[in-house]
Amino acid sequence: MSLVDPLGIYGLWLRDVKRFLRTPSQIIGSLTFPLMFLLFLGFGFSGAAIPGLPEGVDYLQYLVPGIMGFTMLLGASFAGLAILSDQDVGFLKEILVAPVSRTSIVLGRIAGGSTTAIVQAVLILVLSIPLGFELAGWLSIPLAAVFLLLIAITFVGFGIALASQFSDSEGFGLIVQFIVFPLFFLSGAIYPIEGLPGPVQYLALINPLTYGVDGLRAALVGASTYSPLLDFGALVISSIVMVSVGAYLFERVETV
Repeated sequence: MSLVDPLGIYGLWLRDVKRFLRTPSQIIGSLTFPLMFLLFLGFGFSGAAIPGLPEGVDYLQYLVPGIMGFTMLLGASFAGLAILSDQDVGFLKEILVAPVSRTSIVLGRIAGGSTTAIVQAVLILVLSIPLGFELAGWLSIPLAAVFLLLIAITFVGFGIALASQFSDSEGFGLIVQFIVFPLFFLSGAIYPIEGLPGPVQYLALINPLTYGVDGLRAALVGASTYSPLLDFGALVISSIVMVSVGAYLFERVETV
């Protein structure tokens, strides 16, 4: 059996994308929470003097890339729920015993989860423009796409790794919430991490989402805390690590 089966990867990607597009309630639900943050925080703190904001950048400009990162985090991490859902209906067992390598299954899941998460983040970006968000330039879109892809791969890999350790979606959902929100608040998505206590800042620096949000700000706003090259390198490393961990743990999933 080939280690990587392109046809198998494509089939799983297509299934995830079709399932996402055929459930408008899922699309709306996935955007509601991030939009609430964007509206309430963006307008509630508009004009407020927030220490650490880049010079010449208002709070809405600062916030939008952070909310996009949050949307990616939610969408990609909960991609693990699809695995548990497939387990409940018996589809997971069918693909595990099919003549497709588990590496291909993981890559197909990552491709599908990444695609749907990126679609959600792009929708947030589109909806933020009528609210007053201004792109640094249309040429920044390709760079932003690279950061979106790396964020998606990192956290879809994380979701798969986590889902591989659960047999029920309820337990998975609870644990994801306990992990997602600390990652979100420690990423600089809604306020600069420079204002956090010293020890907490160290936690922020090992958070992959910190570099994802900062990279998105560099691309979309033209202002960032770190070098875009550093953001890119950190996300490449986190992507490789999380995909490897996800593939390793998924290999250990039982077919019964």
